Amino acid sequence: MSTPTAVRPAPPAAAPPADRPRIRWVAAAAAGLAVLLAGTCLVAVVQGGTWFADGALIVAVVVGLGIALQRLPAAAVAVGQLLGALLVLTGLFGDDAVAGFLPGPAAFGAFAEHVTEAAAQIDSGVAPVVPTAGMLFLITAAFGLLAVIVHAVSVSAGAPAAAGVPLLCMVAVPAALSDALLPWWAVTCAVAGYGLLLVARDGAGRRGSALVTGGIAVVAVAGVLGLLLGSAATVVGTAGRFVSGGAGGGSGGAIGLNPFTSLRGQLTQSEPVELFRTTGLPRPTYLRALTLSDYRANSGWQAATPRPGVPLAGPLTEDPAEGERVQVAVQNVGFRDYWLPLYGQPESVTGVDADRWAYDRSSGIAYTPRPREEEDWQETAVLPAPSADDLRSAAGPTRVDPAYRDTSGVDPRVAQIAADVTRDAATPFDKAIALVEYFTGPQSQFRYSLETAPGSGDDALVDFLTVGRAGYCEQFASAMAVMLRTQGVPARVAVGFTAGTEGDGYRSVSTRDAHAWVEAWFPGHGWTTFDPTPLTDGRTVVPPYVLEAVADAPPGAEQPAVPQEEVPQPEPQAEAAQPTPEPTPVDIPQPDPTAADQDGGVPVLVPLVALLVVALLAGPAVARRVLRKRRIAAAAAGGPGAGRAAWDEVLATSRDRGSAVSDGDTVRGTARAVVAAHELDSTAQDALREIVRLVEAECYGDEPPAEDALTGPLQAVLAAIGGSGRRGWKSGVRTLAPRSLLTGLRASAQERTPAA
Repeated sequence: MSTPTAVRPAPPAAAPPADRPRIRWVAAAAAGLAVLLAGTCLVAVVQGGTWFADGALIVAVVVGLGIALQRLPAAAVAVGQLLGALLVLTGLFGDDAVAGFLPGPAAFGAFAEHVTEAAAQIDSGVAPVVPTAGMLFLITAAFGLLAVIVHAVSVSAGAPAAAGVPLLCMVAVPAALSDALLPWWAVTCAVAGYGLLLVARDGAGRRGSALVTGGIAVVAVAGVLGLLLGSAATVVGTAGRFVSGGAGGGSGGAIGLNPFTSLRGQLTQSEPVELFRTTGLPRPTYLRALTLSDYRANSGWQAATPRPGVPLAGPLTEDPAEGERVQVAVQNVGFRDYWLPLYGQPESVTGVDADRWAYDRSSGIAYTPRPREEEDWQETAVLPAPSADDLRSAAGPTRVDPAYRDTSGVDPRVAQIAADVTRDAATPFDKAIALVEYFTGPQSQFRYSLETAPGSGDDALVDFLTVGRAGYCEQFASAMAVMLRTQGVPARVAVGFTAGTEGDGYRSVSTRDAHAWVEAWFPGHGWTTFDPTPLTDGRTVVPPYVLEAVADAPPGAEQPAVPQEEVPQPEPQAEAAQPTPEPTPVDIPQPDPTAADQDGGVPVLVPLVALLVVALLAGPAVARRVLRKRRIAAAAAGGPGAGRAAWDEVLATSRDRGSAVSDGDTVRGTARAVVAAHELDSTAQDALREIVRLVEAECYGDEPPAEDALTGPLQAVLAAIGGSGRRGWKSGVRTLAPRSLLTGLRASAQERTPAA
């Protein structure tokens, strides 16, 4: 008797069998990934990316423990995950950890200090805040706690839809704290993570559940596409669409938000916090923490990654300037950061951990890979004291990084205003004095205010110079440094503190003294301080050379007229000056906490790559699920090919569960192998016998199964095979990489029919 050829199964019309046991490996991984994708929304309120790396570490530990402890009761799993998260927090933030990660007696005290520091920063800071140690601790702990909660709800309790409530908190908090809309790609990631959590749920085997899961996937994909298209389609203004610039700032009247947001937060504190007590200074002097060299139009000044530095023991300066050499002692009262504030031109620093700090001579920054709080330190420094004539006559080669003269992206109107202000200045020093007088002189139209006037133009710096004319040190220092560069004078912005107030034998520096000013470079004298901020509270330190230059100015000198409301618009392709090639960046093994990406925050490529990786990992499992649904639908529909579809699915499920049964034997011989491989009980054996009978009747009696004749037996056999064997990490691997799919690809050129 000839053997009939099997017919290919029809498209799916039924759901997978019921009571399929859940494979928690996949669900646990999906829960962790959903937490991380939702956490990307924090980019709107925290600078840099170090916080995400710490969050990913603690989430990975929580997920791993959830998989390893899955055979225990749900409460025991949660306790184990919380203990694991505690060990991670101790290893990252506990300075007195036993063996590097075990919480010692002082660990919880350190945690309390971090929480206090984070609370103070939240109270005074303006988003996006600098990731201080306290803020990093709080964010990392939040990631860990959220991962435990989501795992308990979605995996242990089997209610992934309810996990959307804690995940929503990770989105709602930055949405409430940030003045700007969340980046579109961060919201896209959050939506995709929730959709993945729903699609990856296990144990849903009731009839129709596959359709529900498919609908969830469609909704998630639709949400992602809607966000992408919405961001691209709405191009007028920022209201009504997610900003694509992340947290890096915008043109709403602010010249730069990064890293000045922390500075502004300190200035607006209701109660100032003391940071330093210094002794040994002969006169009030500014205390510099870091310098900013990279200006980006409508985004502001950014801190470049420090270059590999020299030890703080010195010598720190290759060509020290002339001036008064001083020994300064700094007592740290409450300062913890990546930067070590220093006075003047430092020659050497002692009293700190030499292995953790380095000094970048180009930027004048002392830095460390992770924020630290040193008890105190001693600095030997030179306080330059050139005269106005010395700076006017400064001559020689300009041995300074070309980046400090870069005017790329500067609006031509800014260059024109600077040229008008300095048109009577004969030397670079006189240009600097003209700009200082432009902002602070008796005829200045500018005023100091922590509230900046919103601009309506296309360039924030032009708006400040022509319309708003009100701001605090950020705006004034930023504007003067850019204007000096347009006139060929190397300039940068310095961020730190004013001289503070006199105490009992010391000077006290507090958060209220946070400040920004300008440093211009002169041959033979190096970086020289100018302060263009019109402070009226006595905190400004006016250098002697500025006083001399102002006194030498002719009486009755008027400020040049500059454009008011009507400002000439720039030509479409006009530039202020030819861009100066930037130096080749130098990679160093430490984070740059104050410099965000060029687009503000995490690059868009990162989430797109993450989504691509998820798609590649889930691809085989999705393909296997589709094939399973087609076979089950064909078997339930009855008719020619129904028996073959049911038999193929029995063999595929057996292979996916780790057995090595072959379809080269007779149907009955293969069935006996399946029973032995999975230790099927009597109920499942009876169902398998019924499938064998119907398959043989179709193949050799030309009697196709009737509709739904295979549904009950097939569901029972698949449920029994799926429930066999031990649960563990191998089960999850088999789900992501089904063995039957590979076998089917190898045999795709052959269609075999079971023999008697």
